[in-house]
Amino acid sequence: MSKNSRDLTWIPRLLGVATAGYSVAIIANPSLFARPTGLQADGAPLPTATAIGVRALGGRDLASGAAMALAPAGKALRTAVAVRVGADVADLAVLGTSLPGKQYRAKAAGVAAVWGALCGLSYLAAGD
Repeated sequence: MSKNSRDLTWIPRLLGVATAGYSVAIIANPSLFARPTGLQADGAPLPTATAIGVRALGGRDLASGAAMALAPAGKALRTAVAVRVGADVADLAVLGTSLPGKQYRAKAAGVAAVWGALCGLSYLAAGD
């Protein structure tokens, strides 16, 4: 890629930082993910199993986001982006078919699809 393309590595890095930031937030407070996805009813306590699952998901996303933010430009950054996109595809499939309630499934699938598409496009800016 040209030098100009290399200068655009800030795009996947910014997406990685955003992914990592959200991940830290849901690890610290799983309700931030559980409530909007219908895994926790308003006013209800968060089930322990749900909190564990959300934190595991957050850990996966923290790792992929940190890799996007920190990997050297080129093959390493493209690999980190590909892993992130793979995680979004998995979220699209699992959350888009398994969450309780059609509205929650549609919202989660939409978020996963948009975030996966943005990260996928950022692959083009990951450098040589």
